Amino acid sequence: MSGVWVFKNGVVRLVENPGHCHGATGRRKMLVHLSSNEVITSYAVLERKLYSLGWERYYDDPDLLQYHKRSTVHLISLPKDFNRFKSMHMYDIVVKNRNEFEVRDM
Repeated sequence: MSGVWVFKNGVVRLVENPGHCHGATGRRKMLVHLSSNEVITSYAVLERKLYSLGWERYYDDPDLLQYHKRSTVHLISLPKDFNRFKSMHMYDIVVKNRNEFEVRDM
């Protein structure tokens, strides 16, 4: 069983085999920073937001972008290529940064 756990309206469900940046509905997804209402269009934009929230970059794996927050056990791992940034990565960021980001349909 593979897929992404989706949290919506207090309900958790598994969406199996999501496509690139698509959710269960097949629509493209986008990650939005809530306080600025800014769509995350690149890793540079995302990194600025994560740094402002206390996340630090790890440089251990050359194939991944990784961020860790000292006050937690959380680790965010993303593919180096932003074109491979999928909805599962977006939801991972949302879960680890409650009330800061949101995944929306395009």
